[in-house]
Amino acid sequence: MNKLRMSLSLGSLILAGIAAPATSQAQIAVNMSLLTCGQFLAMSPDSSRIYAAWMSGWFNQKTGTTYVNIEAYARNVENVKAWCATNPGELLMTGLQRATAK
Repeated sequence: MNKLRMSLSLGSLILAGIAAPATSQAQIAVNMSLLTCGQFLAMSPDSSRIYAAWMSGWFNQKTGTTYVNIEAYARNVENVKAWCATNPGELLMTGLQRATAK
């Protein structure tokens, strides 16, 4: 249970660091590739939406896609959540990279 709380706290902290405006000159680096499926599934709905949108944008940029298909995006998010439910210990980025490999 403590491990889950730490995971939830870590996920929340990562997203808070991303979403919060910078109040100082310090730079903060967040390694998005370290988030596990279990941590993603444990996020609040708002945090999950923010993370999913960020990842979608990152992968779309990586593949050169310059448009957003809202229906495909919603379907992809649900597919990722379903995959994560059966692979909670896997890194989310690993699964996404496998799914988008050409």
